[in-house]
Amino acid sequence: MKFAICNETYQDWPLEKTFEHAREVGYTGIEFAPFTLGTDAMDVSESRRVEIRELLEKYQLESIGLHWLLAKTEGYYLTSPEAAVRERTSEYMRELARLCRDLNGSVMVLGSPLQRNLLPNVTLDQAMDYAAEVIRAALPALEDHQVTLALEPLGPAEGDFMLTAESGIQLAQMIDSPQVRLHLDVKAMSSEEKPIPNIIKDSREHLAHFHANDPNKRGPGMGDVDFVPIFQTLQEINYDGWVSVEVFDYEPGIEALTRDSLSYMQKCLKQLND
Repeated sequence: MKFAICNETYQDWPLEKTFEHAREVGYTGIEFAPFTLGTDAMDVSESRRVEIRELLEKYQLESIGLHWLLAKTEGYYLTSPEAAVRERTSEYMRELARLCRDLNGSVMVLGSPLQRNLLPNVTLDQAMDYAAEVIRAALPALEDHQVTLALEPLGPAEGDFMLTAESGIQLAQMIDSPQVRLHLDVKAMSSEEKPIPNIIKDSREHLAHFHANDPNKRGPGMGDVDFVPIFQTLQEINYDGWVSVEVFDYEPGIEALTRDSLSYMQKCLKQLND
């Protein structure tokens, strides 16, 4: 099990300071939110991409890839009934795949609820069809750059589309490509009726990536969720991918969020291994 941190956790810190601190704390991977690098993916220059790769190498960090793919962008929408918007969104996802690969990443987590929630007069079935169409059109770029798109179910507090792991699997099966798999997030899974270990077991054939957090929007160990059975289940299904810390409440401070989250996860693993 490999531990990473999402770069927006560091808020306005320069990337070099972010990487130095993350490595010092003990993380070995970094996950990027595109909006922290530019207005959108196309604004991230080639020289900036090279600089980021060099910084990753300097601090011996691996790049996982991207998440918050459509957040803070304009003109893109996964479930839009307008064909032109869907095509524009596919084109942007193709550019995201190139950015992901240029940063030495291999996973793109598709959450971004504000760019996928149901629009007026669009049914859930129609939205699933629209989303599948958008993603299929991006498949050639995902394949060319060897990037996996990990569909992220989110709870009802975030929106009304793809609310469960089962619905994420359903969409992946509609697309039917090894480049499109499932992402699981502890905060999101906590909103489901099914216990989190059961969700993980039932998703084992599709799971590509994992976010660690708590329903209180802070890091693992900072709320009520016990991660020991979660990590035990990940071990049981032989998950050997990344576990990235993703938080939404920054009140404890960057140092506490990053250090305490990793310390807690390491403690959970030690308890299991002992």
